Amino acid sequence: MTAVATKKTSPVNVEDRKNLDMSAGDTVRVWVKVQEKGKTRLQPFEGMVLARKHGNEPGATFTVRRVSGGYGIEKIFPLYSPIIDKIEVLRHVKMRRAKLYHLRDKAAREIKRQMRKMKLVSVATESDTEIKAQAEKEAADAEEKAKQAEEAAQQAESAAVEEVKDETPVPQETETQVEETKSEPETGSNSEEKAE
Repeated sequence: MTAVATKKTSPVNVEDRKNLDMSAGDTVRVWVKVQEKGKTRLQPFEGMVLARKHGNEPGATFTVRRVSGGYGIEKIFPLYSPIIDKIEVLRHVKMRRAKLYHLRDKAAREIKRQMRKMKLVSVATESDTEIKAQAEKEAADAEEKAKQAEEAAQQAESAAVEEVKDETPVPQETETQVEETKSEPETGSNSEEKAE
């Protein structure tokens, strides 16, 4: 007998994907290869498997749904696609149905039910410009308060210096100095003021 060389025709390990125990209702994380600016990175897409179609044949696909930001996002992945790096089954659930398309409507119904219970409240989110303006205003207020505190400290310091000056004893004039000031003749400007 001669040994037959097996050719690898796909970059994907087909046997691993065939034996993958994944069915509707399972929570999976699909690592997708994304190319940006010449670089390849892995991006996870985690959600619930809604359907698995065409079994294990080459055209097999599976649909994954996740809710992100209040919106339902569904992606259909080919099972043997080379774009998929790996598939992780996070949680296995036994379901009675093979296709879980009713979950789309169920989510919408639940949202409607929750909205009925909601009360109208006027709540608005702040935009980035409002947040920046508020931060600038707070910074300006903080600077103004710092200036006011600095001025108050300077006033308190100057008041303390004046109190110290007031408390220093004033030298008393001697009798001879008082007599000299009285005997000096008054100059013209002072005499004119007194005449008026």
